[in-house]
Amino acid sequence: MPRRNLTWILAIGVLWLINSLKTNREAQVLSYVLEEIEHRALEPADRKTLLAGALEGMMEKLDPYSVYLPPKEFQEFEEELDQQFGGIGVHVLLDPKTQQLTVVTPLYGSPAYQAGIRAGDRIVRIDGQTTHGMSLQAAAQRLRGKPGQPVQLTIQRPGQPEPFDLTLVRAVIQVDSVLGDRRNAEGRWQFWLPGYDRIGYIRIENFGQQTVQEFRRAMDGLVQGGLKGLVLDLRNNPGGLLSAAVGICEMFLKEGTIVTTRDRSGQIKREYTASGLQVYRGFPIAVLVNGYSASASEIVAACLQDHRLAVIVGERTYGKGTVQEIIELERSVGAVKLTTASYWRPSGQDINRSKTATEKDPWGVRPDPGYEVPLEEKERLRLVRWRQRRDALQVLQGEDKQSDEFDPNDLHVDRQLMRAVQYIQQHQSTNDAVNVSKP
Repeated sequence: MPRRNLTWILAIGVLWLINSLKTNREAQVLSYVLEEIEHRALEPADRKTLLAGALEGMMEKLDPYSVYLPPKEFQEFEEELDQQFGGIGVHVLLDPKTQQLTVVTPLYGSPAYQAGIRAGDRIVRIDGQTTHGMSLQAAAQRLRGKPGQPVQLTIQRPGQPEPFDLTLVRAVIQVDSVLGDRRNAEGRWQFWLPGYDRIGYIRIENFGQQTVQEFRRAMDGLVQGGLKGLVLDLRNNPGGLLSAAVGICEMFLKEGTIVTTRDRSGQIKREYTASGLQVYRGFPIAVLVNGYSASASEIVAACLQDHRLAVIVGERTYGKGTVQEIIELERSVGAVKLTTASYWRPSGQDINRSKTATEKDPWGVRPDPGYEVPLEEKERLRLVRWRQRRDALQVLQGEDKQSDEFDPNDLHVDRQLMRAVQYIQQHQSTNDAVNVSKP
């Protein structure tokens, strides 16, 4: 064997040995500390508790979306993706500027929804404990619980000087992820916008296990009714399953890239492309987004925008373009949710907003030129109240007469929606029927 090759082999062997010893030393240190705590601590804890603390501490040193999930929280996480879980029914995020626990949206019909919690509300205390510095994991743990158990929230609402308390009773949350404009007398969602010529309206609240099936059912009904244009509302959608986002895009994109995931070096880990199995086409599409549209909702909006299949209307999205993988541990330990990659648009642009990103940097999804419809905070809160009344007036029967400030039957209250409708009307063709292509 050439001396040079032997030198390389020896060098590689030495590096492996050094790294192995380093890893072993770190493991030995952790093991040593565990033993010292177990035998000498004034207030000892069992090893499972100490291991959980070590895992939680390690994950907190990473990004805000990498977390340790104890067994109970891991079960709840899976239930949420299954669109059934116990709690108050509210999506929250940590505001990147203030680090405050902020409501993205209450789930329709949930205790949070019925209590009047709104997007943009800040939860400053849970059962009297401040949420300042609290992780998303810890907040979710405190908000969830067994059905029938109460939880007290202290809410700071934008535009109101003083916080106020709300007591909610937890319940089993079972909600649709795909909603229409209003419900009929039987409680079923109606996916047509009243007063407009066959314009469909579909809201996706989150991307769960049943989202693709729910969406296809809604689309098939619209197509059978002679659909001439679609408004896809992704506002306040915090995301969910990547597979669900890809499934939605596949219904409109016959071929091409939907999204790629890339590692920390920028190398493509996986490319998701359209299969062309069934594609709805032949009608204009307007997608509504805002600053609370995140993750999977940004994937859908970016895909449709980059392939020029839809116009994006509203406000810039949140910029949460990271991939979390679930690493299951022993059943008694739980799992860790680890950020391993970022989402990139078909155009090759990173969706994720980094910690140092500015408003001028290319992250998230911006509305198309001429279709940005920014809302002031007062108008945003007014729109939330209007949508809640339009969704389910029975939930609001106990309120005072504040509903006189607007008519829940008037779609013009929603300026972003009206801009989307305007686009569709301008691009409708009475000669083109919806074409559903199949192999």
